[in-house]
Amino acid sequence: MKLHTRPTALAALLLTAALAMTGCGSDDGGDSGSGGDGGGDALSLTMLPKNLGNAYFDTSTDGAEKAADELGADIEEVGPETGSPDAQVSYINTVAQQGKDALILSANDPEALCDAIDEARSADVKVITFDADTNPDCRDLFINQATAEGIAAKQLELISEQIGGKGEIAILSASANATNQNAWIDMMEQELADNPDYADIELVDTVYGDDEDQKSFDQTEALLQNHPDLKGIISPTTVGIAAAARYLSDSQYKGKVALTGLGTPNQMREYVEDGTVTAFALWNPGDLGYLATYAAAALVNGDISGEEGDTFEAGDLGEFEVGADGVVLLGDPYTFDADNIGDFDF
Repeated sequence: MKLHTRPTALAALLLTAALAMTGCGSDDGGDSGSGGDGGGDALSLTMLPKNLGNAYFDTSTDGAEKAADELGADIEEVGPETGSPDAQVSYINTVAQQGKDALILSANDPEALCDAIDEARSADVKVITFDADTNPDCRDLFINQATAEGIAAKQLELISEQIGGKGEIAILSASANATNQNAWIDMMEQELADNPDYADIELVDTVYGDDEDQKSFDQTEALLQNHPDLKGIISPTTVGIAAAARYLSDSQYKGKVALTGLGTPNQMREYVEDGTVTAFALWNPGDLGYLATYAAAALVNGDISGEEGDTFEAGDLGEFEVGADGVVLLGDPYTFDADNIGDFDF
């Protein structure tokens, strides 16, 4: 899926603010380097997203900073301008040299970062991945935004609510060989077949827009022409749902054919506000960063070791349990609607 980004200048401004906050976290004038080497007892954390200037990661960092403030921890955001594994390595090395307590990382590659991460961990840096994982052997915990089952179930739940539990629906997917899309579609098909709550919903077609805006737009038009009784469309891709919403918003089907799926607030805001779309889902990257920060603190403080079955408190989000392979699940995908979409910017 593709995500919209804010201008790099804003990312630079946020980075400057984060660095300034870190610099103010200690009164020890003898060390202007890392929070870990300063004179205070505050946890020193580094947030390393895939790249700066990406509004999705700006939001996850906002959540991390909120958690750090609640914990009395020092946190800084660093990162490359481009999302490549090579560009992240130097930042991981710096974290190890600075002796930070923990690194919170969205990995650009599952294997290529492992040598640098191993070096950081050998320097007693706890490594928590979020959003995108490494090989489980390379890190201490992975904060997973949602399971494939949860993503599939949420989309069916939303479309069922929007069409009154009965009628014909179709799926507008990305490409025919997109692994994640196909997994979600398979699960939705199985749920439609097995769940009596969906007995009156019929999936009549699945089409592919190849994550291209114009093709997705055209496929939406074709679906509506080919299936005159269509009641709803699920598009489990941010490109597809935005293109479908654009078509519906200026057509006779607005308000008559429901649309849901996976999208970002910045893409979908105008279509929610004008009544084309009632609700859609993704996950809340702010909550993801918030949870990752509390998990990092629990590891550093020795409240958990990262073993399956460990539990810890994560502020406003409540209690979480470490699952198999050191995975902590944020939960079900987040639903965006008219009541909350104005609270987000990514």
